[in-house]
Amino acid sequence: MADTRPESRTHVYALALGSNRQLSARRTPPKLVEEAAALIGARMPVIAISPIFDTPPLGPSLRRFANAAMLVETPLPPPALLRMLQAIETQLGRRRHRRWGARSMDIDIILWSGGTWRERRLTVPHAAFCTRPFVLTPLSLIAPGWRDPRSGLAIRHLSARLKKAKPKRPTSG
Repeated sequence: MADTRPESRTHVYALALGSNRQLSARRTPPKLVEEAAALIGARMPVIAISPIFDTPPLGPSLRRFANAAMLVETPLPPPALLRMLQAIETQLGRRRHRRWGARSMDIDIILWSGGTWRERRLTVPHAAFCTRPFVLTPLSLIAPGWRDPRSGLAIRHLSARLKKAKPKRPTSG
């Protein structure tokens, strides 16, 4: 059985929060992101939180997302933090039906101060974070110098790479 006791030292985690399904007229995606941040902050110290961004959907969903990033500190190891975050998602109406579908709340562990973590249910750094502007844009505002342990590049550099204009393909005339 895995040891789920908190460690004696603390870790810093970068989290990505997103919502694109409102629960009521008052619980819109931006409000749900704020609620999630408050619930997380009630359980551990928050170092920083980004503004909330309105972003286009990824995958088949048509609804726009509210996205933010936050830095938190906790002695919990990644699997224990994941369980806590999934409980918060459930509390905020998350139902795990289909991949890429609309969701009231999605909270991902993007990075942690321990470097890399890999097991069946959890990989840190998040496998696709380097290709997602809705993660890198808010994260670059609160942790621009944090380096991806796989590539060694800072968040600000990863974000800048995504924002660079793609070269146009030559057209035949």
